[in-house]
Amino acid sequence: MTVKAFGAPAADRPLEPLDIPRREAGPHDVAIDIAYCGVCHSDLHQVRSEWDGTIYPCVPGHEIVGHVTSVGSDVTKFKVGDVVGVGCMVDSCQHCASCDEGLEQYCENGFVGTYNGKTDDAPGHTFGGYSQSIVVNDKFVLKVTHPQDQLAAVAPLLCAGITTYSPLRHWNVGPGKKVGIVGIGGLGHMGVKLAHAMGAHVVAFTTSESKREDAKALGADEVIVSRNEDEMAAHANSFDFILNTVAASHNLDAFTMLLKRDGTMTLVGVPEHPHPSPNIGALIFKRRAIAGSLIGGIAETQEMLDFCAEKGVVADIEMIRIQDIETAYERMQRSDVKYRFVIDNATLDA
Repeated sequence: MTVKAFGAPAADRPLEPLDIPRREAGPHDVAIDIAYCGVCHSDLHQVRSEWDGTIYPCVPGHEIVGHVTSVGSDVTKFKVGDVVGVGCMVDSCQHCASCDEGLEQYCENGFVGTYNGKTDDAPGHTFGGYSQSIVVNDKFVLKVTHPQDQLAAVAPLLCAGITTYSPLRHWNVGPGKKVGIVGIGGLGHMGVKLAHAMGAHVVAFTTSESKREDAKALGADEVIVSRNEDEMAAHANSFDFILNTVAASHNLDAFTMLLKRDGTMTLVGVPEHPHPSPNIGALIFKRRAIAGSLIGGIAETQEMLDFCAEKGVVADIEMIRIQDIETAYERMQRSDVKYRFVIDNATLDA
């Protein structure tokens, strides 16, 4: 069948209306009418070929919330009418060591991305959530239990939420831990909310004095303007964990020096140009670590959604029409959004 979508026909062309194919639901598939789709910076990188390997036409979107319209004969976990989510993956090899451990994001044969991933279906690559509907293997579909009026704000949890939740959980963030969140954007605002909900003492780092009150409103106990050397120095050797969400190249030493002995700073943003090489002595003499983390597996993403529903956590969003996506991209590049754009997919009908 054919559905309406918005996508880029080439790297130097704006997104435009497209008709794209969707397969019929097979025995293990779930067909979903998409209600909302979050707008991630990855979407912009991919459609403009700022990341290698974009296949055109490219229909982005991997923060999807919608309603089940049909299920395959072998599907038992979902039924027509269920509210569900789809994140960054729609398949993986299902037989490597990582997949066996429920860590499909680290699939040793490469997971299949929700868009721009290789697939047997025509036209040979996946199309994402800037579309009316999607068909996904039931193993990669997630249950959403938030109230109906929060569904648009749930969409960014499927990428921004799990990208920050996974490292917070892996490094055991919780009561009694002092946790820093670097950057107060789409990812960082979720990091502050989640670390706060986990019971940690949360310190937000921003380069902008104007974001101090915003960060506190999100749940930060303290806010540090990272350009203020005195404010930074006052927190030396005091952090158990720092989650660094900034994707721009910057000096990591300013933050590693704030870690306690055995503290870790985890990076979740991939910079366009490499960070300056860190001071290795600062790591060696306090047994500090710099680590990285990539989204989460399906089981952990479900855990995150359930945790957020229980704690009342959603993203702070601005709803847009799909016809305004290029304006949204321009504003996102200027960090002119608090804190995530979400597409009302009903506007595709226009």
